[in-house]
Amino acid sequence: MKIVVIGELNVDVILSGTDLMPEWNREKLIDSFDIVLGSSSAITACALAGLGAEVHFVSVVGEDDFGRFCVKELERMQVNTKHVIQNPQLKTGVTLSFSTPSDRGLMTYPGSIPLLKPEDLPEEILRDAEHVHFGSYFLQDGMRPHWEALFARLRDQGVTTSFDTGWDVHQMWHRDGIDRLLPHTDLFIPSEEEIMHIYQADNVEEAGEKLPEGVNTVAVKCGSKGAMLFRAGEEPEMIPSYKVTPIDTTGAGDAFNAGLIYAFRSGLRGLDMVKFANASGAISTLGVGGTGSLPSIEKVEAFLKSV
Repeated sequence: MKIVVIGELNVDVILSGTDLMPEWNREKLIDSFDIVLGSSSAITACALAGLGAEVHFVSVVGEDDFGRFCVKELERMQVNTKHVIQNPQLKTGVTLSFSTPSDRGLMTYPGSIPLLKPEDLPEEILRDAEHVHFGSYFLQDGMRPHWEALFARLRDQGVTTSFDTGWDVHQMWHRDGIDRLLPHTDLFIPSEEEIMHIYQADNVEEAGEKLPEGVNTVAVKCGSKGAMLFRAGEEPEMIPSYKVTPIDTTGAGDAFNAGLIYAFRSGLRGLDMVKFANASGAISTLGVGGTGSLPSIEKVEAFLKSV
């Protein structure tokens, strides 16, 4: 299973505790502090490698300590980094993650995150790929106008495709661009809040009704509730999550992405595909950071048997 992930790279600085709200002119203590590999695309790539896929990552970072850290972490987790560009003129992006047992909040310095461009994509690796995924639709400014043409070409070549939007910090939501991209996308994997904002809907079901003609499979991540599956011509279906006691929810949605992609490429569909993805996401919450507890086939199978 040869998968190419095109995406942003940054480090996550994770502050963990139960009371993480800063107060002006006050000092507070937190429970723990970690610096780990971040970015939706990178965590998805590492989780896919953990599941056994051959994963190639395409990105750009600064030639700085954080950039070198990102590359080394990807390589440590068996992700091929031959096509990660290290540019001495850039600073690598940084995300501050305020993580509690129930949720998280993020603050990001973009740095190199939005700077990947079509000319940075290696044709030889795209030509040999079986599946191409990207994350952070709204943060990848240099690629956003070009995803539609790229995905259309890839699917003409028989390559399957997927993407995750992430949060739009500029509140633009780019519905028209996403609508044009969806017919060329096998798996669209937004969160509940993201799809509601994109389609200006009050709930996930209403957002699903506004999806464009030609859309394929949509799996909406609904946090602790599970995931809602939309398929053309069928009623939406909510697949409940698995109950675990999380250590850190950072990257759980990205591990879900990886589980969904791996299951899809393995031939699973519908309920079985989303159950596999839910298990992958649940396993991710049992460690610190998006790569602290990566799923594997053995872990997912054991987890599904235990529940």
